[in-house]
Amino acid sequence: MLNPIHLRTLQECVRTGSFAEAGRTLGYTASAVSQQMALLERAVGAPLFERSARSTRSTTLATRLAERSRDALGALDALEREVHAMVSGDEGSLRLAGFATANARILPSVLAAVIARRPSAELQLDEGEPDEVLDGVLDGVLDAAVVFEYDLDPRKWPSDLRADDVLAEPLRLALPASHRLADSPEVALEELAEESWICTRKDTAGARSLVRLAAASGFVPRITFRSNDYSVIRDLVARGLGVAVLPGLAPSGGGVRLARIAGRQPYRRVRTLYRKQNTNPLLPIALDCLTRAGSELAVLWKSDFEHPPRGSRERASGSGPGPAAPAPPARENGTEHDAVHTDRGMTSDENEPASGRIEAERS
Repeated sequence: MLNPIHLRTLQECVRTGSFAEAGRTLGYTASAVSQQMALLERAVGAPLFERSARSTRSTTLATRLAERSRDALGALDALEREVHAMVSGDEGSLRLAGFATANARILPSVLAAVIARRPSAELQLDEGEPDEVLDGVLDGVLDAAVVFEYDLDPRKWPSDLRADDVLAEPLRLALPASHRLADSPEVALEELAEESWICTRKDTAGARSLVRLAAASGFVPRITFRSNDYSVIRDLVARGLGVAVLPGLAPSGGGVRLARIAGRQPYRRVRTLYRKQNTNPLLPIALDCLTRAGSELAVLWKSDFEHPPRGSRERASGSGPGPAAPAPPARENGTEHDAVHTDRGMTSDENEPASGRIEAERS
């Protein structure tokens, strides 16, 4: 096989017509150039120079080889630059996935921040519930996935995945603007025991969390409507058809008032899952951007809680007021995350099409 270093030296020898001059240009001694050309002639199987006591003249074969190798060496240079760019993260691709409200509220700013730092990177984003994207991370189809779990419906992730905390979303009561408790900053759940409730579909983490919250307050919620689209839930609440519990990332406003749940604050935890062995240089950049985005939302919620708009607690931005979520306790990945808890028959909390999502139930 022809050595590309020898071919570059050959090109300079042909151009300058001198081993000594080629050596000065390339930083070699004339002897080193002569040795390289001898090795190249051995690889080619024919002489490349006519040597005499006074001069060294290129043969027709040497001239032809120097010309033909120019494109090959140019392609090799381009490949080396491309590899360097991929290793440094300047180029390459990153494949992410997230659940619906994370894709709406967190991932757009994260993707924009990654592109700002690595303009030539290729980013891909998919959407799905935690159980829908988990296999993609495990199989390497996805570099990372943004997932959630509720405090009242905890789960464990595979031990060979890392789970970085991004955000703790406070759960808030969503009340119609005309509700008797709409102006209360904090509401005890038992005060809503006789209300109609709206929540996500059966066998979702959100629905199970509502049932457990209500049970702790001594009642079973009478659920009249279900939807996996939080925009639908918000609109149903706004029309006075019931009350609901919404995570911080869910859209609010539009005639809905949010109130803190009295007592211990429940949360939905947002985390990023990725393989411990993943060496994609773009992944640490994305993880840093996710952490920053989560911190900014936590500060926003804290600001809204401490300085609510005068005369109204309604927000149209969809962030919802509330205190900054405290960071979950640190835990070592691979100890608590040592098993897979999946239910392939589980109905997802989000990501359902808007039509046909409302399911009325008779009490």
